Amino acid sequence: MEEDVYFTPASVGEGRHTVKMSRFLSFAVPVRTSEEAKAALKELQARYRDCRHICWAYSLGPKGEEWQLNDNGEPSGTAGRPILGQIHSFGLTDVIVMVARYFGGIKLGTPGLIAAYKESARLALESAGRKEMHAMSALSVEFPYAAADKVMKVAKGDGVEIVTQEFDNLCRLELRVRKSLLAEVQGRLSSVEGAVVESLP
Repeated sequence: MEEDVYFTPASVGEGRHTVKMSRFLSFAVPVRTSEEAKAALKELQARYRDCRHICWAYSLGPKGEEWQLNDNGEPSGTAGRPILGQIHSFGLTDVIVMVARYFGGIKLGTPGLIAAYKESARLALESAGRKEMHAMSALSVEFPYAAADKVMKVAKGDGVEIVTQEFDNLCRLELRVRKSLLAEVQGRLSSVEGAVVESLP
């Protein structure tokens, strides 16, 4: 697998699971930031405000480097961790998985809870599918108008996205470039006469 490839949910996924009269409603939602994840959680909490537990976990970033989980009143380690484990099993990131539980009156015990939250997360993630994404780096390039054709040829190539463009006597593009192609694209832009290339944060 190329180092800049990662996978996110293709769409919102949902699952339904019942164990000993406890109902588990699960949701996998694509998100890009912790703010988006918390907004999705807030929306679900409002929709299921009569629910005793809404447990969740999220993973963010191309390598899943940012994550959080919450058992929301269930015994420690029985909900958030198995949910996060399923996110990892599916090889996904940029996703929050939330499971709303309606207690059915029969205690499930620690192994039962872990199994129920794991299965609920699996159903939502399976329903969501997955799509391939590419880790990107940002660049800016300034160039004289006379060099526009050569710069645009590179900017319209595979693995390059134009974010903003300004054309005047001095022109400027902001680009997003696949990390695996970054050195090649920088080299091609830098070889254009009068072009100045800078990495952006």
